[in-house]
Amino acid sequence: MADQIKIRPAEGKWTIRAGGAVLGESKSALEVIEGDRAPVIYFPKADVAMAFLDKTDTVTTCPYRGEARHYSIQTKSTVIEDAGYMYDAPIEGLAELKDHLAFYAGKATVART
Repeated sequence: MADQIKIRPAEGKWTIRAGGAVLGESKSALEVIEGDRAPVIYFPKADVAMAFLDKTDTVTTCPYRGEARHYSIQTKSTVIEDAGYMYDAPIEGLAELKDHLAFYAGKATVART
């Protein structure tokens, strides 16, 4: 399955929003395509307002990408638990994902702007 994961530059400018705030904008985002699933946009960590994210204790393991560390988003009125994730040490062949964050649909809004 790892050979079915394709990573390419996401065209245009991408924005991540949650709790009424813009958490990041990037022209350097990556589009990750896995089989017939919807593409997932990964933001460079440098393009995300990390001050609004808190690392959680949640770590998941994907046999095709490695271990993902999760982050919650702090908004003015609430905490959105485990809203995003990042692979600190992705498996061989997917090194481009290092230092990039993806966010779960329904917990944050990712859109091309």
